Amino acid sequence: MKKLDSSQIRAMYLEFFKQHGHTIEPSASLVPKDDPSLLWINSGVATMKKYFDGSVVPKNHRLTSSQKSIRTNDIENVGKTARHHTLFEMLGNFSVGDYFKEEAIKWAFELLTSPDWFGWDKEKLYMTVYPEDTDAKKFWQEAGVAPDHLIDMDDNFWDIGQGPSGPDTEIFYDRGEKYDDLAPDDPENYPGGENERYLEVWNIVFSQFNHKPDDTYEPLPRKNIDTGMGLERVVSIFEDAPTNFETDLFMPIIEKTQSFSGDKKYGVDAKDDIDFKIIADHARAITFAIGDGALPSNVGRGYVIRRLIRRAIVSGHRLGIKDDFLYKLVPVVGEIMKSYYPEVLEQKDYLEKVIHSEEKRFNETLSDGLQLLGDLMDDLKSNNQSVVEGKDAFKLYDTYGFPLEMTKEYLEDAGYSVDEVGFKAEMQKQKDRARNARGNDKSMGVQRDLLIDIKTPSEYVGYTQLEVKNAKLIDLIVDEKLVDQAGEGEAEVIFDKTPFYAEMGGQVADQGTIIDENGNVCANVVDVQHAPNGQNLHTVEIITSLSKDHSYELQVDRKFHALVEHNHTATHLLDQSLRNVLGDHTQQAGSLVEPNYLRFDFTHFGSVTKEDLQKVEDLVNAEIFKADPVNTVETDQETGKKMGAIALFDSKYGDKVRVVSAGEYSIEFCGGNHVSNTSEIGLFKIVSESGVGAGVRRIEAVTSKAAFDYLNNEESLLKQVAEQVKTSQIKEVPNKVAQLQEQVKQLQQKQEKLESKLASQQADSVFDDIKEVNGKSIITGVLNVSGMDQLRQLADTWRSKNLSDVLVLGTQSGDKANLIVAVSDEQVKNGLKAGDIIKAISSEINGGGGGRPNMAQAGGSKPEGLPAAMSAAVDWLEKL
Repeated sequence: MKKLDSSQIRAMYLEFFKQHGHTIEPSASLVPKDDPSLLWINSGVATMKKYFDGSVVPKNHRLTSSQKSIRTNDIENVGKTARHHTLFEMLGNFSVGDYFKEEAIKWAFELLTSPDWFGWDKEKLYMTVYPEDTDAKKFWQEAGVAPDHLIDMDDNFWDIGQGPSGPDTEIFYDRGEKYDDLAPDDPENYPGGENERYLEVWNIVFSQFNHKPDDTYEPLPRKNIDTGMGLERVVSIFEDAPTNFETDLFMPIIEKTQSFSGDKKYGVDAKDDIDFKIIADHARAITFAIGDGALPSNVGRGYVIRRLIRRAIVSGHRLGIKDDFLYKLVPVVGEIMKSYYPEVLEQKDYLEKVIHSEEKRFNETLSDGLQLLGDLMDDLKSNNQSVVEGKDAFKLYDTYGFPLEMTKEYLEDAGYSVDEVGFKAEMQKQKDRARNARGNDKSMGVQRDLLIDIKTPSEYVGYTQLEVKNAKLIDLIVDEKLVDQAGEGEAEVIFDKTPFYAEMGGQVADQGTIIDENGNVCANVVDVQHAPNGQNLHTVEIITSLSKDHSYELQVDRKFHALVEHNHTATHLLDQSLRNVLGDHTQQAGSLVEPNYLRFDFTHFGSVTKEDLQKVEDLVNAEIFKADPVNTVETDQETGKKMGAIALFDSKYGDKVRVVSAGEYSIEFCGGNHVSNTSEIGLFKIVSESGVGAGVRRIEAVTSKAAFDYLNNEESLLKQVAEQVKTSQIKEVPNKVAQLQEQVKQLQQKQEKLESKLASQQADSVFDDIKEVNGKSIITGVLNVSGMDQLRQLADTWRSKNLSDVLVLGTQSGDKANLIVAVSDEQVKNGLKAGDIIKAISSEINGGGGGRPNMAQAGGSKPEGLPAAMSAAVDWLEKL
């Protein structure tokens, strides 16, 4: 077999399909764009949905890609199986209504067996096919596959419910007898069975049916090809590796991890090997996920990253690695992947910073989790139990990052176990919540054939003119039908030329009017979107009537358009200013350009300080006041990049691009509308800055008259404050407010001293009343103090004076009740716990609480129950 490394295999696959007329699509961001059905991009076809559902018609109907993907449905199996990963690369070739089974099968066999390409022995290849798919069987045999290498499989039918579906064919590679893990007569020992010998390397889906709501299937008018070949598996075949991990994609990471682990070596102990594999897998996944703009957090994608980081750290601990190490693996991942993903090394410093910060945070959390685990085991011991509840094990997993197997190991060492059924139930609840949060959108829709068939060209002229005198109406659509005439109501129309901008890149669509030959407004344009073949598709409200092939005057709402232009150019200045102040790692993560305000989302690790936010605003206004010209040049991508233009991470650009520059300050690829000079923006004011997701911040701002109105309103509010603090000048307001705050602070201090003195006086009498109950001394009392803080202070005084074995105090704060229980250190050693007492008495105040063995507290809604709580504490001691 040829000696090819992972980079050569990837390049060979893409080059093969390029030579067969395919366009190579770059690997998209792992963070899906405009797709709430996905948490991550999880396959090559996930990035092609817009082509397959017909919302966009590709320039080339043949596409190929090597797409980085993440799947997290079975993280617990990573490291335990030979080929399970969170991050993987999916090689794929796709046909959008172009070629079908014959070509897909012929080319697959050619790539795999031709000496010019992979050069595999065809005798080692087996194909499974859907039993009723006689065409697939025929084409495989015509390609050169022996009949006894074709296997019928009832499961070879790709179907996700309603939508596109069809048979598929899977390709298996026979790795030889040395990989036999089953007896020769085992029913699973065949291509397609559960075994290690026959490895699935490629799946080809023939999307040819529409699965209808009534569970019937109808042929699709355009049949598609969708294939997936896992790069990691193919590399394992070329390198004759027992698993995917013993390949050039993972071994450098494992070898680097070995250098941190002292005497632990890969390949010596199966248990250690699992941890080495977990670290290697997770290091790749978090590096790419963070590089694509996701950041650790407690929700969504951020939660997945945090969980992967913590699992890797725990694995490191098991290998004896006590210091922070995970961030040091980033450059190793970058070196492995640099031929196709050079951005990893380019972002190395930023990626290391994010991961290292998370490592340090978790190492602090780890000790808290171990403390909780210790408390759980103490509770089991005191209650003479041996099984930790599922919900408690899940808390360790969810809050502290303890994998279930780690919790089980700690428990087993101490002679305890965990309720795994209960744990799995809690895990399922969480998965259900996550699934519901992403919505119920289907993964792919059926093409809107009417629009796909409309290929008449339409020219957008709105960059230079906002009125068109003679625009010919070339297509008129009502209720999904092409018509020649339409009366009052909603319709969709396409003109041969139009000044109306179609919504794109965050800029909202233009609005305006359609005027007939008599000078009357016959329709209003309410929305404009791109049709699948690129034309501007206008949604209109018809007032009188519209007719196909008639000419109309089109007028864009100039005021609306101008305000949008102001805000759009402002987003470019804002984007560059954020890079200047926060760093080049910031990337645009979305925007909305409305006439009345702008919204700009960007990636950033951590919050933005008020000082930095002010610097950003000042930089934008400085560029506005410079009155720089805003110029647009149409050129090719390569020239645009040489000019220094910034490309958005989620955008696809055509052969010709527009490069928009604001003086020498900002230069970006952009197809939107802009002012001709920055001075037209007038003024820029940031209204708010907030976090909207894991590692994504949002700035909302206003420009022009909206900014002026905003500042006027702020001044009006300041004047009201000036009147209230009795000062005649606004500039004196800060000093006056500072004086008032100092007065309030002094009054609060006086109040606290008085309350403390009163509490001390009350405590003196309470502390003198010591009861002996069942061989233990207890002090109880309901006091008139300000709240829980003073109860804690009194408990500290009690402990320092060693006044009794147990202290129980309560107080009323408004309509709430507070309780505190303290137990002496000596009694804690004897097994007496404050938490047990607080649980027993808090029901008297309709509340609940908890805490440490030596101190616990509770709150409740029934302050009149405080005396009963004191009595309940005494009764509890009597029953010990």
